[in-house]
Amino acid sequence: MTSSPNYAHLLPPSWKSLVTSWIGEDTPSFDYGGFVVGESEQVAILFGKAEGVVAGVPFFEEVFRQCDCRVEWKVQEGAEFTPGPEGKKEIARVYGKARNLLLGERPALNMLARASGIATRARRLAKLKEQHGWTGLIAGTRKTTPGFRLVEKYAMLIGGVDTHRYDLSSMIMLKDNHIWATGSITKAVESARSVGGFALKIEVECRSEEEANEAIEAGADIVMLDNYKGQAFVDAAGRLKAQWRGKKTFLIEGSGGLTEESAPEYFSKDVDILSFGSLTQSVPHIDFSLKVQPQKF
Repeated sequence: MTSSPNYAHLLPPSWKSLVTSWIGEDTPSFDYGGFVVGESEQVAILFGKAEGVVAGVPFFEEVFRQCDCRVEWKVQEGAEFTPGPEGKKEIARVYGKARNLLLGERPALNMLARASGIATRARRLAKLKEQHGWTGLIAGTRKTTPGFRLVEKYAMLIGGVDTHRYDLSSMIMLKDNHIWATGSITKAVESARSVGGFALKIEVECRSEEEANEAIEAGADIVMLDNYKGQAFVDAAGRLKAQWRGKKTFLIEGSGGLTEESAPEYFSKDVDILSFGSLTQSVPHIDFSLKVQPQKF
């Protein structure tokens, strides 16, 4: 039995400063509530109150580490949980001084709720793909929250899907505005290759098979058929793969308005990637609460 990958090892050296900024944003001057509760040693229980996947553990732990608290997990990252008959599930315990527990409470819960929501939707999509026997990739997009992308991309991995490109420097994606500003797909691809070299893949957003053929001829590594619907998308992908078989190697991606409900319509051996903006946009958060336990006298 192999253990789950430790995705925390992917995080860049600068990630802890992001957590510092969350705490600074929430308490920019006096901590009035902290003054009220003082420094008695307390334990707080993290409850999950809706079905979901736990994601965001390193960030949650770092919030409380910076607040001089310690976290003990009862449910591990990536695990699925349900609230149970009492409407809540114990996920973790946090130990520390009362004012420190409350100092970290809101930044930690806000992060955990969103990260777990993304991971939960990602897990559902990953399972959907497996149920239909589709071997392509489910991916997120760059439609992320400014300042929060690291957490959101991390949550996609925990949920079991591909992160797609992380930023503008990760891959060269030429969309309609790039093409219109350059003059043609061929010119745009040639210009991109001149600076991206062999190390960066080039993806071209195409609105028709004619544009897709031009992109493939020009040397695009990935062709995105944008806003094609269901069977029309699958048919176009099949024709493109058949036309270029043995001549050019490329991947076909579908994007634009994809949902959990419509995704199976796009599963095909000729389709390599399906990217979902809905993995981060309008995703429901998972409800968590952190409750300091009453002291017995």
